[in-house]
Amino acid sequence: MSEKKYSDMTEQELRTEIANLKEKARKAEQLGIVNEYAVYERKATMAQAFLTDPASIKPGEMYRISSDPGMFFQVEYLKGRFAWGYRLGGDKYEEALPISLLMPLKEGK
Repeated sequence: MSEKKYSDMTEQELRTEIANLKEKARKAEQLGIVNEYAVYERKATMAQAFLTDPASIKPGEMYRISSDPGMFFQVEYLKGRFAWGYRLGGDKYEEALPISLLMPLKEGK
């Protein structure tokens, strides 16, 4: 059984995959298998990135990081489904985050 790449999946296939991964993550968490939980969560985040429109992420803008409340990310550029940039108040080293983790600052106001 060969697995389909996220980039080849339809929106419905991605949503199904995300639901399956979230369920596997929930079960791993209940069983206390922390590393397995982390892997499923990360896979779900990557699948979610393929449902996120890269055009919605603008280089030069600041975003909230959904997985790290109170942390902000300055986007320098996009490459594929990753935004490259810097965390505010961090060590100023460049890192890449899946675009699905970025939330607009204005959200909820």
